[in-house]
Amino acid sequence: MASEKRLEVVTCTAPVNIAVIKYWGKRDEELILPINSSLSVTLHQDQLKTTTTAAISRDFTEDRIWLNGREEDVGQPRLQACLREIRRLARKRRSDGHEEPLPLSLSYKVHVASVNNFPTAAGLASSAAGYACLAYALARVYGVESDLSEVARRGSGSACRSLYGGFVEWQMGERADGKDSIARQVAPESHWPELRVLILVVSTEKKPTGSTAGMQTSVETSALLRFRAEALVPARMAEMTHCVRERDFQAFGQLTMKDSNQFHATCMDTFPPISYLNDTSRRIIQLAHCFNAHHGQTKVAYTFDAGANAVIFTLDDTVAEFVAAVRHSFPPELNGDKFLKGLPVEPVPLSDELKAALGTDPTPGGIKYIIATQVGPGPQVLDDPGAHLLGPDGLPKAAA
Repeated sequence: MASEKRLEVVTCTAPVNIAVIKYWGKRDEELILPINSSLSVTLHQDQLKTTTTAAISRDFTEDRIWLNGREEDVGQPRLQACLREIRRLARKRRSDGHEEPLPLSLSYKVHVASVNNFPTAAGLASSAAGYACLAYALARVYGVESDLSEVARRGSGSACRSLYGGFVEWQMGERADGKDSIARQVAPESHWPELRVLILVVSTEKKPTGSTAGMQTSVETSALLRFRAEALVPARMAEMTHCVRERDFQAFGQLTMKDSNQFHATCMDTFPPISYLNDTSRRIIQLAHCFNAHHGQTKVAYTFDAGANAVIFTLDDTVAEFVAAVRHSFPPELNGDKFLKGLPVEPVPLSDELKAALGTDPTPGGIKYIIATQVGPGPQVLDDPGAHLLGPDGLPKAAA
């Protein structure tokens, strides 16, 4: 931690996670407690991450926050819940008497600046990365070392899963106070090195129905949602954990697709219905099934969160061919050279047989770009003072 002019400052990064067994619906809106457990894959921060700087100083007169360069309302209830929880934990740690008294007063106000290197609110789990990063940075600056599941969860439910790398389970818990609704790692990021992730960005627009409002309506109106949560998800959690531990891509891929389809079915079963998928999303689903049928096995698996963008899981030996299939089916309009971001993928030709199997007429420009990534680690602290988003005055640095 650097100390600049009575400023205590820390900068962290945190990853995006993609659920393969979906969380949809809360049993407690305020504490953000889910009606079912979920399981996710943490994506690598080299491609997708939130960076957050938190600074506290006796000179600050109020809490302030900047997101992607713009100052936001620090009074947002979820933001306030995170701040309250961190300060409570910091006070508790001090009153326990195990530690030296913290050198900083807990009455100090905090300034926070956060940036995403990917589209916000477009269904790429930006709130999960954002609140995990916020919880992690606040914990470091206030000297809190306990489990941060509860802090992150109060900001965004799925954020607790971004506190760990690899494969992560969010246990729904049973207690009314939510103390047992926590995230834990099922397997580390090094566990399945061949697994690759392709994000097919269909839309960078803000989604029409936000997750919070959508979930609430689903809980109130969808009988299918309740059936899914109570009768189906517990067995699916056990099966998915087994697939991950055994690195069984066939079973992992099939269950991932089925759970995504079922989540979107519950959205359609909501009244009035919610549709996060668009025509391009549905064409991607068709493409994946045609590709798998051609190979006679599950080589790729799609999953969609509450948005139109597809996340494809595959193994490293299939990436190049599937990217070629995507290019064939969704020819890039103008940005051919910038169509693929992230991990490098060697271009390969498509066989005539596979082209014929893909069938449908190409849809130029249907996919804006692809981000190629892999499974990655949990939050990191950046030691380089140059990485701080806030200057010595506690205000955002001017963009370079």
